[in-house]
Amino acid sequence: MIENKNVLILGMARSGYHVAKLIHASNKIIITDRADQEEDKIKELDTLGISFVKSETGVELLDENIDIVIKNPGIDPSHPCVNKAKELNIPIVNEMEVAFHYLPKGVKIIGITGSNGKTTTTTILYNLLKLHNVDAFLGGNIGYPLSEIVSKVSANSILVLEISDHQLYNFIDFKTDYSVLTNLCPTHLDFHGTYENYINVKKKIFNHHTKDDKAYINYQNQDSLKITKYINSTKVYFNDENNYYNNDGIYINKELVINKEDIKIKGNHNYENILAALLVLKEFAFDKEIIKEYLRNFGGVEHRIEIVDTKSNIEFYNDSKATNPTSTIMALKAMSRPTHLILGGMERKQDFNELNEAIKIVKCIYAIGSVTDRIEEYAKENNIPCVKCFTLEKAMTCIKENVLESEAVLLSPASASWDQYDKFETRGEEFKKLVEKLFN
Repeated sequence: MIENKNVLILGMARSGYHVAKLIHASNKIIITDRADQEEDKIKELDTLGISFVKSETGVELLDENIDIVIKNPGIDPSHPCVNKAKELNIPIVNEMEVAFHYLPKGVKIIGITGSNGKTTTTTILYNLLKLHNVDAFLGGNIGYPLSEIVSKVSANSILVLEISDHQLYNFIDFKTDYSVLTNLCPTHLDFHGTYENYINVKKKIFNHHTKDDKAYINYQNQDSLKITKYINSTKVYFNDENNYYNNDGIYINKELVINKEDIKIKGNHNYENILAALLVLKEFAFDKEIIKEYLRNFGGVEHRIEIVDTKSNIEFYNDSKATNPTSTIMALKAMSRPTHLILGGMERKQDFNELNEAIKIVKCIYAIGSVTDRIEEYAKENNIPCVKCFTLEKAMTCIKENVLESEAVLLSPASASWDQYDKFETRGEEFKKLVEKLFN
C-alpha cells in the first residue's frame, strides 16, 4: 500500500480519478492532465484534499519532494515528466499496480492479454462465470479500473481483468493466478520502439508465477510459444491436439463441448477466444448447457466485426477495434461478399503488406487518417482500386456512390484512431451514425 507519500498522478481519465480516491486518506496527492476535466469531479476530489492542476506536461510539479508517480498507461514512456522522474529516481507505477496492493488476501486474479482477442475472451469468460454463479468481477483495460472495484471484492472473489501492454509496462509486484496470452503480432511499436520490446512487456503477464499458477497459451502462435518457453507457470495450451476447434465444433480435452452451428459469432479468431475462455472456466465451473445457451446468443463485442445494419442488401460492419493489420486480416477472412474496406488512421509503423493474403475479397480501399498516402502506395503496389478520403465521412460518401447490392462495407482500419479521434469507440460510433445518415 501507498501511505504517507507525496504522490503525483500523471493523467486523470477514469483510472487516475479512481486511484486518487483509493489512496487519498493517507497521502498527499496532485493530479495533472493537459485537458480540462469535469467540474463535479474536480470539486469532489478537492473535498478529499486532492489537488488538480491542468498542465501540458506536469514537469513543473515534479521535484525531489514527490515520492511516487502514478502514470496513466496510455502516456508515452518518453513523456517529459516520465523522463524527469527517472532522472530523480522516483518510482513510476500505474493504477492497476497500485490497486493490486489493496486487494484482500484470497482473491484469485485471471489476467488476459494478447495482441488480439483479449476483450472478447475476457467478456465471454466473465459472463460465463456469472452464469455459473461464481462471485466474479470484471475490470482492467475493458473499462473498469481495478481501483474502482477494489472495495467491492471479497476474499473469495474472482477478478477477470483484461490487461493491455500499456498496463503491463509499469508492473512490478502485480501477479495473476491465471494468465491468458491469446496471441502475439507486431503492434503498438510507436510505444515500445521494437517488436522485441513489445513481446517482452507482454511476458510480464506471467510475472512471479510458480507451478501453482497457470498460463494459457495459443499453441499455433510461435511468438507466444517463444516467450513462454521458460516461464515457471503450469502451461495449458489451446489450439493443440487436445483443445481445438474444427468443422464440427469446439473440443476441450478432445471432447465436443459445443457444435459450431450453435455458436452465434463466427470466425476462427472467435473460436480461439472461446477455447481460451472455456479452458479457464473449467477451473471454477463447467455446465455444457449453460455454455451452449450463452454462445447461442452472444453476438460479439461492440466495434469488433459488429454487424451494424443491412440496407438495400448491403451489409455494414463496424470493426473499429481493429487497430493493427492482424485484426483486419481476421475481419477480411470473415467477409463473404465483395468488400469496400475503410483502412487507415494513426501512423504507427504498421505493415499493410500483412493484409496481402486476405485482401483479395476487397473491391476498393478507402484510405483515411495520417497514413492515407502510404495506403494509396500499398493499394497501387497490389493493383487494388483506392480512394484517398482522409476522413471517415468522406470515405462513406464515396462508398455510397460506388457500393452495389450484395456487397459489404467494412470499417477495419488496421490503425489506431488517435490522429482524429479520442478512442476507437468514437470512430466506430461515427461510422454507425454515417450508415444511418447516408444509406436511409
